[in-house]
Amino acid sequence: MIPVRGYDGTTVAVLGLGRTGLTAARALRAGGAEVIAWDDGAQGRDAAAAEGFETRDLAKPGALDGVAALITSPGIPHLYPQPHPAIAAAWEAGVAVDNDIGLFFRSLGWEGAAPRVVAITGSNGKSTTSALLHHVLDQAGRQAHLAGNIGRGVLDLDRPGPDDVIVLELSSYQTELARSLTPDVAVFTNLSPDHLDRHGGFGGYFAAKRRLFAEGGPDRAVIGVDENEGRFLATQLQDAVGDDRIIRVSTAKLATPGWQVTARKGWLAEMRKGRQVASVDLRDIPGLPGRHNHQNACCAWAAARALGLAPREIEAGLRSYPGLPHRSQVVATRGGVTFVNDSKATNVDAAAQALAAFPRIRWIVGGLQKEGSFEALHPHYAHIAKAYVIGREAAAFAVALGQGIATEVCTDMASAVARAAAEAEPGDTVLLAPAAASFDQYDSFERRGEDFAAQVAALA
Repeated sequence: MIPVRGYDGTTVAVLGLGRTGLTAARALRAGGAEVIAWDDGAQGRDAAAAEGFETRDLAKPGALDGVAALITSPGIPHLYPQPHPAIAAAWEAGVAVDNDIGLFFRSLGWEGAAPRVVAITGSNGKSTTSALLHHVLDQAGRQAHLAGNIGRGVLDLDRPGPDDVIVLELSSYQTELARSLTPDVAVFTNLSPDHLDRHGGFGGYFAAKRRLFAEGGPDRAVIGVDENEGRFLATQLQDAVGDDRIIRVSTAKLATPGWQVTARKGWLAEMRKGRQVASVDLRDIPGLPGRHNHQNACCAWAAARALGLAPREIEAGLRSYPGLPHRSQVVATRGGVTFVNDSKATNVDAAAQALAAFPRIRWIVGGLQKEGSFEALHPHYAHIAKAYVIGREAAAFAVALGQGIATEVCTDMASAVARAAAEAEPGDTVLLAPAAASFDQYDSFERRGEDFAAQVAALA
């Protein structure tokens, strides 16, 4: 555990007592703080009380008297659609609001030299980029830790040494509130609409991501520039820190003479000052299929280069990368048909990237529909032999997909997998890429992906 420093002898409140909140409470106590805690659910309060923490309804008048800070879990809204009552009470009382990511950066360097930190955010690909970079570092013999929105909670890590590297995946829920964000390397993969109700619209969503580059700022920035927001961010950082500290990433050829890593037609190329310094053929790497994974490879490559790794070390890591569960994960191949679990494709843009990766698809789609249309999927309908729609509102979801593809309403995963497998031909890919949240039928996208894999295994 990483003890949180700077609050010794003071009282700190923790709101939300799931994995993140309880870990923060323990780390604060280890650093010398007195902790009071609250969760809206009795289960969370009971778990905290069992560890000796005082529980107190933080929204009640006077509950925050004498409190130095309120630490909130990422799933609790602090502004939109409306602030949690305890956070509103903190504002009224003049109590600073922070989260575990802010506490982590606040505590770095209190006990000797700090490790190097790479923080990765974006709409799509941040989990794969984080896991891929961690794998590359591990294969190159570096002591690396994976934490944040993936792997372990960041404060739950063992105390890192000065030669260690911590790879953090950060969601917009984490970057929007952390009072300290000072990574050595910050990565912005891409941006597409998501979580708009939480951020008050697309502009607020981008602003939450952008804070990673503003609250203290990184020593080096890796910026995906395929969208306008990335191009804007790269230009703003160029003015602030100089072009030599920015690595631009794209799936198209770039005109800039600066440091860049691009992937075109399956080839990764690194350019510096107009000269190519490395290239890798990504097309035969099984753990990185499709253009979206080639962009992830570019981001991981750029971050690894910023940390001083040689091209040959990075290429070896890319080639041995096994892939992440629920993200373009091949779960079986039978009779020439490949079954791919991309349950993490919970929005339209992620599903579109998955559809673009395979030539002929039996598509399992559906779930709790998010805001927005399916228009971004239409260019990929030519790849789809048929869609098998799941979810409680499967019939309405099928209608929303439009007239461009054949659909069958299956409702549940077992029926969808059975029908897709029965109709698939050699060369087809049975792809789970739901383009929707899982919460109408599952408690997480992981559970949905596990069900898909179990139904595929049952076919045998």
